[in-house]
Amino acid sequence: MLRVEEKQEPVTFSAELTAKMADVVSRYPEGKQKAGLLPILHLVQAEYGWVSAPAMDAVADYLSIQPIEVYEVATFYTMFLMRPQGKYLLEVCRTGPCCLVGAEKIMDYIEQKLGVKEGEVTPDGLFSWRGVECLAACGFGPVLQIGPEYTFYENLTAEKVDTLIADLTAKAKN
Repeated sequence: MLRVEEKQEPVTFSAELTAKMADVVSRYPEGKQKAGLLPILHLVQAEYGWVSAPAMDAVADYLSIQPIEVYEVATFYTMFLMRPQGKYLLEVCRTGPCCLVGAEKIMDYIEQKLGVKEGEVTPDGLFSWRGVECLAACGFGPVLQIGPEYTFYENLTAEKVDTLIADLTAKAKN
């Protein structure tokens, strides 16, 4: 979470992002533009990779609402990232069915393999990881998805994790 002492520069949205936001707002009746908050936060995250406090302030200004109204929504939903992530975000399902078949061991293995704790970014900026709620593949656990494309990988093992990390590392170098 952003600390008060971590001062960040104000955000100015690109013309392209502003046009997309205007399209979202146009779908709602006059005076109900706040209803576009979730899709606008998704657009902001797609543009920047995460949702910073200055970006939330800019969204509030754009929608003519109080910043706290944006903060409440962005921090409530786990799909919004409140700090920078690695180029590849590994999200491991941590709910009951996946844990029964080894998700916690996979998370421990990823932490060991990458050398960073949950929510941290590897020194090369390539990877971060976190446990998430159900990825809706209960019969194929343990499961993870890798963003930003959110490709799913099922029936994970340490060997499959090694292969995924090696493939992504090689892809990033090309």
